[in-house]
Amino acid sequence: MSSPVAIKINTIFVHVSDLKQSVKWYSQLLGQEYDSTTIERPVYNMKIAHHTGLTLDAGPEGVTKKLLPSDYPLFNFHTENIEQSYAYVNELGYKVESEIVSFDDFSFFTLRDPDGNFIMICTG
Repeated sequence: MSSPVAIKINTIFVHVSDLKQSVKWYSQLLGQEYDSTTIERPVYNMKIAHHTGLTLDAGPEGVTKKLLPSDYPLFNFHTENIEQSYAYVNELGYKVESEIVSFDDFSFFTLRDPDGNFIMICTG
């Protein structure tokens, strides 16, 4: 049976409590410029390469989301240099949750965003 649902992920939504703080955090992580005067609730779309998007979602004005972040990463950002990426997030003062874990052809580490969401940085 053929499905009308495409075999691709379109956008990942990360629910956040403070949109401006989260835009700053993710923009620094990804080395992106941003204009804080253009950040307006309820959402901010990050500039992401290829097909999948990343939307930071704080919800409507006047409502603060009560978040229960997952204890496991729901997505990852790719890197070609795991050691350089690890050093970079430490320089930013981000909350790194794990040391670099390496396998034969795959390495990763995890960190938490301002709302406690687990983010994975990996080579594979």
